[in-house]
Amino acid sequence: MDTAFCRVTAFVRIERLSTVERALQAMDVRGVSVSRVKGYGEYVDFFANDWMGQHARIEVVTGSARAAAVVDAILAAASTGTPGDGILTVTPLESVWRIRTRRGAEAADL
Repeated sequence: MDTAFCRVTAFVRIERLSTVERALQAMDVRGVSVSRVKGYGEYVDFFANDWMGQHARIEVVTGSARAAAVVDAILAAASTGTPGDGILTVTPLESVWRIRTRRGAEAADL
């Protein structure tokens, strides 16, 4: 599926969040959503009562032509080279709408 928009979602270590934010700001990414999440996957915190680790979920909606650069920036900023660094996904989006204007957004605006 070839779409004009992508959502880049990354689950990264909390302590790497500010580094990732700075990397995205340096490349003039205009919008980022961040939330704290907990869970486990490849790396399980066996010392926690419920095995859950704290991570940050970062979501960026961008034009698909720019998605690879956003991915590269997040991977470079978030990686420590050790288990538990997180995961990153890229999802194509059919359309993006601005609520304020009730109009579809242009990929170049993101």
